[in-house]
Amino acid sequence: MAPNLLWYQLLLVALVLICFLIHLVWLDNPRATSKISRKPDKPRRKRSTKPKLFTGLIHKPLCDACAQGADAPPKAPGFPPPIIRYTRGRRRTVDTHSHFCPEPDCSYHGWLGRGNIRSNGHPGGQPWRQLQCVSCQGYFYETHGTIFHGKRSSVELIVRVLACLAEGLGIRGTARVFEVDANTVLQWLVEAAEQLRAFSQHVLQEVRVRQVQIDELFALLSAAEAIERLERSPQWVWAAMDPESKLLLALDVGERTLAMAQRVIHHVAQVLAPDCAPLFLTDGFGAYMTALLTHYGHWVQPLRRQNKGPAPKPRWMPRPQLLYAQVVKTVRRRRLVDVKHRVVFGTLEAVEQVLATCGWKINTSFVERLNLDIRQHVAAVGRRVSTLCKGEDGVRQQLGLYHVYYNFCLPHASLRHPLLQAEPTHGTGSAKRWQPRTPAMAAGMTDHVWTLREVLLFRVPPWPQPAPV
Repeated sequence: MAPNLLWYQLLLVALVLICFLIHLVWLDNPRATSKISRKPDKPRRKRSTKPKLFTGLIHKPLCDACAQGADAPPKAPGFPPPIIRYTRGRRRTVDTHSHFCPEPDCSYHGWLGRGNIRSNGHPGGQPWRQLQCVSCQGYFYETHGTIFHGKRSSVELIVRVLACLAEGLGIRGTARVFEVDANTVLQWLVEAAEQLRAFSQHVLQEVRVRQVQIDELFALLSAAEAIERLERSPQWVWAAMDPESKLLLALDVGERTLAMAQRVIHHVAQVLAPDCAPLFLTDGFGAYMTALLTHYGHWVQPLRRQNKGPAPKPRWMPRPQLLYAQVVKTVRRRRLVDVKHRVVFGTLEAVEQVLATCGWKINTSFVERLNLDIRQHVAAVGRRVSTLCKGEDGVRQQLGLYHVYYNFCLPHASLRHPLLQAEPTHGTGSAKRWQPRTPAMAAGMTDHVWTLREVLLFRVPPWPQPAPV
């Protein structure tokens, strides 16, 4: 046993010496050390946080609404006919300047204030006045072209039904309150929405504003179509307003896509004056930049950088007077954690100069407050309600009613003016100290608060009328 143990001990000592010699030889070899040595990694380049200059686009972005030209106002067939003046007889007491002849073959068809319309009383005891065109000798009622034409129901009932819908009551709830069939209420809403859409297109023209805030509101459709829509893209209510006068410029419903953003900006551009380029404020949705660049851009020829070679191609650039800023919000677990302001077109100094007239900063709070009003007054987009529409047409009809009702019939508390002298009321309450004003009054488009009956009785002419001299 002793020789074997000594043998194993000598073998272990020999292995240790061999390993030690190999280690010394490995350290003395410079080639081996150079192979395993590594250079330290270079530090990564940090991205610059400075905004890059917009170099323009080679091709102009496509807008379907501009290509189709469907929203363009119809043009008059020719020059307006001469004004008819009466020098003999009794002076007229009935104002007919807001009526026009509906006969297509008449030379005065579609022209307002030409003196060709006169009143013919109430033949047969009818509630509506009969009018006559002295040019073609044709007769028609003053309700021609309105929702009341040919209706057997009373005017008060139709107006109150539509007023309840504009205040946020559902179609079936309104039908139960006034004891009317729900299909009848729906038919009145469809006819009123078509008439009010034409009214908005006729009145909202050549508007001049300094700011425009745009935002989109989530809308849910009901039943099976809602599930089908959610699999692709949910529906959104798009709103554009002037935060100073609270005027609602555009209101539409559609998916949250670039095509829909182009459609909304196209509508806003049609409402505003051609030379008006206000400050646009939106959220961080990237499609707004392309849509604004489409309607407020122009071709610019870049300067040559080299003496030889082809000339640089022209670039589609924003207009110098265009200002656009975004409010980018970061939400985590349904909580707002960060808000950043980003100036896309223009400079920060120019944007702050426009906002300084009102003492504001970059924000979209006014249009977000409008979203709450829309949810309260449009039953189809309310939260956790059973009055959801089954399609886009139903939502669009209720939005068309609310659009006119908000601009012309609903006084805004922040727009009221104090009266120079308090006016006594008919009751026993306190005197009237404030003058109510609507967004249309604040924008200078009208001088009084319209009633819903007055709006529904307005006959929209088929084309824009010349300005009175």
